[in-house]
Amino acid sequence: MTLRAIKQIIPALETSDGAGVRIRRSIGQHQNIRMDPFLMLDEFGSDQPQDYIAGFPSHPHRGFETVTYMIEGHMLHEDHLGNQGNLKNGGVQWMTAGRGIVHSEMPQQESGQMRGFQLWLNLPAAEKKQPAGYRDIQPEEIPDVHLDGARLKLIAGELEVDGVTIAGAVAGGSTRPLYMDIHMEPGKAITLPVSEQLNAMVYLYEGDARLQHENTDTSLRLAAATILDEGNQLRIEAGGDGARLLLIAGKPINEPVVQYGPFVMNTREEIEQTLRDYRDGRLTA
Repeated sequence: MTLRAIKQIIPALETSDGAGVRIRRSIGQHQNIRMDPFLMLDEFGSDQPQDYIAGFPSHPHRGFETVTYMIEGHMLHEDHLGNQGNLKNGGVQWMTAGRGIVHSEMPQQESGQMRGFQLWLNLPAAEKKQPAGYRDIQPEEIPDVHLDGARLKLIAGELEVDGVTIAGAVAGGSTRPLYMDIHMEPGKAITLPVSEQLNAMVYLYEGDARLQHENTDTSLRLAAATILDEGNQLRIEAGGDGARLLLIAGKPINEPVVQYGPFVMNTREEIEQTLRDYRDGRLTA
């Protein structure tokens, strides 16, 4: 068994997206700052309505998947397929843009806290032209795994606990995504299996924690994507205030990535075709 160490730290930068929604972006802040197969991770969180009320009006995507995880607040998803999803505390929206989708994500509250994450997951070339799809995952559909001193919400992937394999709300897929929200009690430590075939990172968003490796402990940076080195286990110890963090992993695609805003393909020519399709109304055809 090999514990994973820290390979790279990518602090999240303040920026805005959509119609002026304030976010903090770690991977994806530049097109050369990614972790295959993931393209972007945004954290949003504010109790000031002006930071989020304008939302994300109707916009297109092609070639990847978006995963929106709401910790607090209420957001409405609508798309050209007629899907509507009410994303509330603890819920997840898993959208496959595939060959093309046009959707909006608009806050359904005028005050209070709006908090959560959006993750972009790339698709291999063979899957980029699949039909668009959408899944609205309710909080009660997400397995809640309790360990000694920790609680794990298993959004995607599989986790083996005491010889029993637990499947997340989303399982399988060519990139084998693993996505969990980990809540740790003060001073507690956990060891989690993470396949050596997956690239992995953690994102500490509340409290403090340390990554244990061999005979060393390294503090995790708050609001930063901590990219992990190779290995098949991860050991984390919470500090005196406890910790809340995301564990995100996936099988690398190892293909060229050419991105133009909301479109992610493999070649410049495919991007140019995508722009023509969007201009001519064929993106979602």
